[in-house]
Amino acid sequence: MLQTLRVYIKVAVDIEKGILAGGGEKHAFCEAALLEDGSRQRDIWGADWTPFDQSIAYESIINIRPSQNNRSMLIQAPAIRERVKKITQELIGGYEPEIR
Repeated sequence: MLQTLRVYIKVAVDIEKGILAGGGEKHAFCEAALLEDGSRQRDIWGADWTPFDQSIAYESIINIRPSQNNRSMLIQAPAIRERVKKITQELIGGYEPEIR
């Protein structure tokens, strides 16, 4: 997943199914993969995962959802941020990249 951006990974997380898609240039590509797999758009949230320091940023254009009271690129609901973080840490956290 680090091939494209090298230092961080764009992810889209389905907070209901507890799965994610990651890698590539845009969160929308990850979102599309989850939609093709049967996820519902309202359950998918975008974030960036930095494996080197195990940090997460909750900002993506796919997070703009006026119908879900999220009018920002940032995930505004603490409960959703926590789900995204938990799923991401469980699935790809703890990764230690090979230093070249």
